[in-house]
Amino acid sequence: MAGRNHQHPTMLQKFPVMQHQQQFPYGTYSNGGLKYAMTSCKASSSSDVHSAVSKTAVAPLERAKLLLQNQDEMIKAGRLSEPYKGIGDCFARSIRDEGITSLWRGNTVNVIRYFPTQALNFAFKDYFKVLFNFNKDRDGYWKWFGGNLLSGSAAGASSSVFVYSLDYARTRLTNDAKAGGQRQFNGLVDVYRKTIKSDGIAGLYRGFNISLAGIIVYRGLYFGIYDSVKPVILVGSLQDSFMASFALGWVVTNAAAFASYPIDTVRRRMMMTSGEAIKYKSSIDAFSQILKKEGSKSLFKGAGANILRAMASAGVLAGYDKLQILLLGKKYSSGGS
Repeated sequence: MAGRNHQHPTMLQKFPVMQHQQQFPYGTYSNGGLKYAMTSCKASSSSDVHSAVSKTAVAPLERAKLLLQNQDEMIKAGRLSEPYKGIGDCFARSIRDEGITSLWRGNTVNVIRYFPTQALNFAFKDYFKVLFNFNKDRDGYWKWFGGNLLSGSAAGASSSVFVYSLDYARTRLTNDAKAGGQRQFNGLVDVYRKTIKSDGIAGLYRGFNISLAGIIVYRGLYFGIYDSVKPVILVGSLQDSFMASFALGWVVTNAAAFASYPIDTVRRRMMMTSGEAIKYKSSIDAFSQILKKEGSKSLFKGAGANILRAMASAGVLAGYDKLQILLLGKKYSSGGS
């Protein structure tokens, strides 16, 4: 803080790299990180309209993925007569029983959820990267790589605290299917109202604990590998290539999604038990029951549709990179943070 004499070095003095990047008016490391995160949040918001369109375009695949993933819970609850035979059968039966517009069920909530989720993810990611302050040239590749994994994990876990109930509501609305068009919920508010009435606030956060583990795995790999591999692979003529960045993002997204998919299946199936008579005792109980009664393949139901859906996520990541260059002049380099 200006005008005061310090006996000990300030955080900015301890980390001269931060002084080189940007000097903030309050002279503290925490305020500097916050302002940097707010700048990143602004860049992320610039792509929101495009991302909402992308989400809507792939919404049918998103719904197919969730229906396939949660079909066994729907059968238990009497909301599905028989298992789906695959993606094609899922589409055909949904259109036949509920109409073609049902393929976009839950998309509105998903788009609403997307705005704060992405803004918080990217803002927290950049904030934690500044906080950890690992540099590849100074600290070595693996410590720098670990810092990227750690910042990505911390970002995802932090943002989840704020948006988990929206993800729960989206999951319930998307899986609200029954022949003849009989619906369990009338909309977002109805999901909250009925869930709180039957299960209390805890019902909105069912599966939250294992969700944090999944976020650490998914976001850690999603951001960590991308940020670490990009400056190594995308160099020279490929550095500013949108298509090259998109392709790398798609590969990284699928790798992260596959690694965390069983965790995602368990948490969503726990979500589906809110308001139902029979619930899992815990995430471990859910995992063991699914393995025992249905086999390991059940943990990966809907993974095929998820791979196709990941193209939208890859585009968002590559688009964010491009916006960082265009709006902030920020590029990755071999010695980047």
